Amino acid sequence: MESTKDAALVRPGFRERVEELMRDRWREPVIVLRLGDADLRFAVPGRRPDGTVEGEGLVRQGFLTVARGIGAAVGYVAYLASAAGSGGGEGEREVHVTGPAGAQVLEPLDLLRRAKGPWLVCSPSSVAFVDTGSTYLDPADAPEPVVVWEARGSAAPEVSFRKRTLTWPDDSRFKFPLQGRTEERHLRQFHQYPDEVRWPE
Repeated sequence: MESTKDAALVRPGFRERVEELMRDRWREPVIVLRLGDADLRFAVPGRRPDGTVEGEGLVRQGFLTVARGIGAAVGYVAYLASAAGSGGGEGEREVHVTGPAGAQVLEPLDLLRRAKGPWLVCSPSSVAFVDTGSTYLDPADAPEPVVVWEARGSAAPEVSFRKRTLTWPDDSRFKFPLQGRTEERHLRQFHQYPDEVRWPE
């Protein structure tokens, strides 16, 4: 059953507004997917795991590191307590962003991380990130969707819906998280294994 949070984050009306905007802009069929509000993890030289630039904000970072350390210790104790009853589990967090230093994926992802209502839009030749703002609002009261980043033609990353990845020419990659089962079901309308896409008409 769909959670209340998922229902609010993929509220009817928002996807349709993004579809209309991008179909008119690109003159192509589009697939629009609500991205999850996951805490994106980075494995890129020069970036910390949270995506911030290494070496920036060292004093502030020192205080945050201490606070995170305390929080992590408390969280770890809670994790051990819950894992003890469930037979344990993997403690590794999924990495979403990979690539070399100065990777092409970084600029789009830095822009995406500021979005309050992030959507991935794909067409046969283009890819974009669009921000609708908070989707807890009624769509009639929400601001117009804003394109925060787009790439067309040969500049667009390769999309794999099966692997849930965008891959740039320098082999940097974004493994995009979808917002719950609603988006998984929506994507299944257009995607068949192994990576066949049926674009909407």
